[in-house]
Amino acid sequence: MFFWYIGVSVLAVVLVFQSVGVDYRLIAVGALLPNAINLLFGHRAFGSTLAFPVIVLLVVMISTIGKPRLMRRRWLCLPIGIFSGLVLSGAFTNGAQFWWPLSGTEFGSSAVFSGGVVLIVEEIIGLVACWWLVGRYDLWQPGPRRAFLRTGRLELSEN
Repeated sequence: MFFWYIGVSVLAVVLVFQSVGVDYRLIAVGALLPNAINLLFGHRAFGSTLAFPVIVLLVVMISTIGKPRLMRRRWLCLPIGIFSGLVLSGAFTNGAQFWWPLSGTEFGSSAVFSGGVVLIVEEIIGLVACWWLVGRYDLWQPGPRRAFLRTGRLELSEN
């Protein structure tokens, strides 16, 4: 429920984008947002729709018009994280919900999280991903960890 989304989302973005300019804090927050929104409803709802990240993307693009390019680049990490969270939650497997409101106005009543063994396995995979990231980017050391918390960037150390 937690490490699955943060660990796997950040790891996937690290491996796909391979960029020092990504704010991985926003990737992690974005990955958690769909479920946070759904918890407000008590079941899978607006957070599990394609409309949610698209609206966030539009807000980021419109609100950063005329702002520094790096600000837009940083805030684009939020909808990227949301899209990642949707993939990890399997939101696309419920077509009617995913395509809301194009497919109707009802969300259904699917549980926000998987239960039992699936949840445990996902969390273990997420913990392994976090463990790999901590080791790879020396986040167990105070200096790199402080730099990450301040900038959101993951940089390889020189040693």
